[in-house]
Amino acid sequence: MVTHTSAALAPYARVKQHLKDRLAAGDWAPGAQMPSEAELVAQFGVSRMTVNRALKELQAEGFVDRVQGVGTFAAALNKVSATLTLHDVHEEIAARGHRHDSEVVLQQAEPASAALAAQLGVAEGATVFHTLIVHRDNGLALQCEDRYVNPAAAPDYLAQDFTRRTPTQYLFEATALWRAQYAIEAARPTAQEARLLGIAEDEPCLVVVRRTFSREHAITLGRLVYPGRRYQLAGEFTP
Repeated sequence: MVTHTSAALAPYARVKQHLKDRLAAGDWAPGAQMPSEAELVAQFGVSRMTVNRALKELQAEGFVDRVQGVGTFAAALNKVSATLTLHDVHEEIAARGHRHDSEVVLQQAEPASAALAAQLGVAEGATVFHTLIVHRDNGLALQCEDRYVNPAAAPDYLAQDFTRRTPTQYLFEATALWRAQYAIEAARPTAQEARLLGIAEDEPCLVVVRRTFSREHAITLGRLVYPGRRYQLAGEFTP
């Protein structure tokens, strides 16, 4: 059924909005192949040029990936997020031309406390995975990553070598990330975080608490702590 509002859109914009609405509704999981240009031409009764323009704009906005000769695919969550891109610290550091390395302080299975169980949607006392990792930029500690993972979402999490790739890189590959919740604040580090980052306990830090989900599970709860004088949260918006 075509609404009055959608009918008033230009043909390419009508195709684009339809695909965005279906992506938002979860009709295509991240990485899933979407209808072909020919299928969209037949569905909407428009030209291939019109469909191509809609798909090009969706690609430019990060909603889809297009592979020449193969097709169009729903983008992963780190590309779909319209409010806060889920950056990987390794990619951020590499983009500056710097060297990333990490120290795995802790990597183990633990019973979930009541508060953690509620966050991850598991039973109190159920096994969860816990990692504590310090990420360094040219040898200087930049991020303390304290992360809990739901084993139902990533059963092989503890088998990974997180000195070779980050948890974020692994989870993007191993799970169907769909949505995220986050909070950002300026706060002091805990005593342990200050020690791991090599800073004073009263030094201001940027603290990001982030929870991610697939369509079936909460996947992970992470606390990311950055020394304020070493890190700037930056972005760009184009209307």
